[in-house]
Amino acid sequence: MIAVDTPPGDTWLALTNDVLDVGAAHDWAVRPDCGAVVVFSGTVRDHAEDRQGVTKLDYEAYEEQVVERLAAIDAEIRRRWPETGRVALWHRIGEMGLGEVSVVVAVSTPHRPEAFVAARFGIDAVKATAPIWKKETWPGGESWGLCATEPVDVSDVPHIDLEPAARSGEGGTSR
Repeated sequence: MIAVDTPPGDTWLALTNDVLDVGAAHDWAVRPDCGAVVVFSGTVRDHAEDRQGVTKLDYEAYEEQVVERLAAIDAEIRRRWPETGRVALWHRIGEMGLGEVSVVVAVSTPHRPEAFVAARFGIDAVKATAPIWKKETWPGGESWGLCATEPVDVSDVPHIDLEPAARSGEGGTSR
């Protein structure tokens, strides 16, 4: 289990049974040199692929590997977007009901285009690389998620490119 105490540096990785506080992730990610913070939170929904009426999820993880993968995702975000300020990558394990937060990704950067794309990469990389599995429960049954795949290496997660206007600073105003 990775501790969820506030870290001293610019990276906060957590794998925990505790409730995830989305506001705490946002507040921690704010830095004076970063004008953008993007926070993604994934919540338990009432359906999954070909399954209606899901009532809860139970997440399990290969904890040692998750720790390594989250650290690799952080390193890759910083490699691809070098001006990144803070990165929080949190995943909850255990049983969760509808609407509960299961994953949080928060990224701060000096400008919004990089914050959005880095956060998107972060959640995509967590889903693709971290060995975390979910058991879905619905009226009349339960089983492991239908979309489970073998985790891939972080370097194999596709690069999300910024739109040309966003890269050049054209096509928008700073508000």
